[in-house]
Amino acid sequence: MLLFLGLIILLLGLGVWVFAGLLMVAVGGLYLVVDMPITQIGTILRTVTSRSASAWELSAIPLFIWMGEIIFRADLSDRLFRGLTPLVQWLPGRLLHTNVLGCTLFAAVSGSTSATTATVGRITTDALSRRRYDDSLAIGSLAGAGSLGLLIPPSIVMIIYGVLAEVSISKLFIAGLLPGLMIAFLYSAYIMLRCGLNGTLAPRDAGRVNLRDMLRGLVDLVPVFALIFIVLGSIYSGIATPSEAAAVGVLSTVLLVGALGKLSVRMLIDSASGAVLTSAMVCSILVAAAVLSSAIGFAHIPQNLVSFIQSLNLHPYALLFMLAVFYILLGAFLDGISIIVMTLPITLPLIIQAGFDPVWYGIFLVLMVELATMTPPVGFNLFILQSLTGKPLGRIAAAAFPFFLLMVLGVALISVFPQIALWLTKFV
Repeated sequence: MLLFLGLIILLLGLGVWVFAGLLMVAVGGLYLVVDMPITQIGTILRTVTSRSASAWELSAIPLFIWMGEIIFRADLSDRLFRGLTPLVQWLPGRLLHTNVLGCTLFAAVSGSTSATTATVGRITTDALSRRRYDDSLAIGSLAGAGSLGLLIPPSIVMIIYGVLAEVSISKLFIAGLLPGLMIAFLYSAYIMLRCGLNGTLAPRDAGRVNLRDMLRGLVDLVPVFALIFIVLGSIYSGIATPSEAAAVGVLSTVLLVGALGKLSVRMLIDSASGAVLTSAMVCSILVAAAVLSSAIGFAHIPQNLVSFIQSLNLHPYALLFMLAVFYILLGAFLDGISIIVMTLPITLPLIIQAGFDPVWYGIFLVLMVELATMTPPVGFNLFILQSLTGKPLGRIAAAAFPFFLLMVLGVALISVFPQIALWLTKFV
């Protein structure tokens, strides 16, 4: 186990690409630890790579990424901000809530935290700055809410977890809904509390909002709600599987953007190019992770680790606490997809042995990955916000810290009350 971990840390520290590093660790482990002949290692590489790369469930990943790329290049984010603006004026904190609500809604059609943060942030950061809203609260709320792109269905990370853990992706999607809404509520409640105590954090905008303004705002939100309804409705009505729903989502997005007059051949080409680059990165890591999982299995690491943990007689929640600390530390150095694919073969058997539901653990793990997006020095959301605002990374991390703690509170709540995540799965 220490050899595998040492090799991973060494290679990633040297700047080796993640997928290449995972393959090198897998081959090195099979050769050095298992003492397997090179010819047999080649057979395992060929078999596992072919099997994992041809998994039907993976087809949803490039499609959902392409859907997010199209939305990113259309003006749906502008419509989202215009639609939410009159609806939040009566809340303490006013337009700061557009970060939380905007990210929550956009997450339901994107599936990606980076796309959610970049798309919503491109609009709200400038708008809030011009109106002299508090920078720290604006940046922090965007860093926290942007991470909901992984938790609110559909979610690329949930698809990855479902494939690796052999868990129903439909159940994972529905299980993430209530925890995602709960965390969004915690964020908005914190903004209202802070602005209620200090009114200068959210200056009052000129003019009053009337019923006509609210109705016009709802009209602007119709395209986003339509995409959410089509994608999720096709899954839970039984019309489409999660993989097929991704294709439905892409087609619906293209038709919607075309109806709005924003579709062009150049935009389709650019969005497809962006989707290909991101998808190649994600899928190559997944294939390499499958090879590493096989190597870990041949080395009997999961069985030995389960036996060791059992010998400690840890309470299930003590085990969960140890894993949470472990994931938060990993999140400071690795991206979320790498965290899942490298650790799941080891941690999932422990969790099942401790009596936790694998669907629930998927939500727990997604929350851990979301925390990683707000953890320096490798917090993707922090980098995105640095490029959007030009602020120092340390200042952005400090602004995100209260929202990091609120998400930790969310993890504690679903740990103590697992039905927050599991209740809706009874209806799937």
